[in-house]
Amino acid sequence: MIDPAQALSGFAVGAVVGLTGVGGGSLMTPLLMLLFGIHPATAVGTDLLHAAVTKAGGTYVHARHGRVEWRITGLLAAGSLPAAVATLWGLHRYTQGLGGSKVITVTLGIALLLTAAALALRTHLRRFSKIHGPDIPRHPAFTVITGAVLGIVVSLSSVGAGALGITALLFLYPRLPATRIVASDLAHAVPLTLVAGLGHWLYGSVDFRLLGSLLVGSLPGIYLGSHFAGRIPETILRFLLAIMLVLVGTKLIAVS
Repeated sequence: MIDPAQALSGFAVGAVVGLTGVGGGSLMTPLLMLLFGIHPATAVGTDLLHAAVTKAGGTYVHARHGRVEWRITGLLAAGSLPAAVATLWGLHRYTQGLGGSKVITVTLGIALLLTAAALALRTHLRRFSKIHGPDIPRHPAFTVITGAVLGIVVSLSSVGAGALGITALLFLYPRLPATRIVASDLAHAVPLTLVAGLGHWLYGSVDFRLLGSLLVGSLPGIYLGSHFAGRIPETILRFLLAIMLVLVGTKLIAVS
């Protein structure tokens, strides 16, 4: 059965994602935890598979238009996928019960604060990257390391594949058009969230009934939100989203 309240929440988050391009995991996971009382591991695991499905559609559109830099996507995945597997194994092996929940909650809170900073400072970071672009190292190892960090954070919190990944790529590839950075990061998010989500499923922390309810709401929400993108000032939306993430992230860290 589909839960109407969960489907409505999925629609609201999907609309925000359609309007801004970010905010999926950073809104959905804390919403599931704080509003519906979902266990942290289940909220993260379910949202990861939710993200894999929704991001696959966006990746398909970008790939059709030739916007994805597959080399960058591959380098990110070379670091993130092994890191995701190792992180989930370590979480299951060395933390049990509330211990694992606390690790996830603290990581989620920190990830939300970092995401808020990335959203608020994106314009300044883009300007900085263009000015200091020639001074930024471009060795492939830096991209692989970036992927590994994202793999750890995303596996523990389901947050970071969007805003944090894009921010990192802005530094690493300052001359690459923004559309290609977004497309490449989105393409990388699909295998990362899928692998991490399947890992959570193997350890029993995915609720497929919840997943169905979220998808029923989020897919039309993303569709409608994307049609209204550009009609509402993006700067205002990102600023409000950043404030919300700071408040939620601070609350999660405090209660953990």
